[in-house]
Amino acid sequence: MVKTTMPIASPVSMIPSCSQLPAVRATAAGSGHGLSSHASPAFGGLCRNSLRNRMITPLARSWKKALIKCGAAVREIDESEFNDVVLKSERPVLVEFVATWCGPCRLIAPAVETLAREYQEKLMVVKVDHDSNPQLIEKYKVYGLPTLIVFQDGQEVPGSRKEGAITKAKLKEYVDKHLDSVSIL
Repeated sequence: MVKTTMPIASPVSMIPSCSQLPAVRATAAGSGHGLSSHASPAFGGLCRNSLRNRMITPLARSWKKALIKCGAAVREIDESEFNDVVLKSERPVLVEFVATWCGPCRLIAPAVETLAREYQEKLMVVKVDHDSNPQLIEKYKVYGLPTLIVFQDGQEVPGSRKEGAITKAKLKEYVDKHLDSVSIL
């Protein structure tokens, strides 16, 4: 049987598939200490694609699922709901424009959720996904993420646009300031 040598530190994409070689010998930097056969514990008895799926796909799936979830107090809406939920609301609405791949968006999510629960009677809080709603992003000129905008009576409250991550204390200060300005109008 012919054996091919491959360093252990090779990327997953470089691992030969089962159909390409009768056996694979993984060696540690060519020292000769290694494991024979593609069915060895080093590869878990799996071919290249199965190994890649075990290593990469579950991580990507769980990461994406964790990012999309909204708490009970924050509602995720899309372009079709924006007019009815935000523009026709009798209460002020804090709209958070986010993306699943945005680190600062994930960072402030717990603070926004807490704020939504705390201000439930005074303020509605909604999330709009950046990637799924390009017309809203263009209409409201959202250039950075996360972007927070307060809406009242179908209009953006002047000066209420805030881009970037914000601490829980600053978020509360921001909302209090804009709720006060809305009640004065």
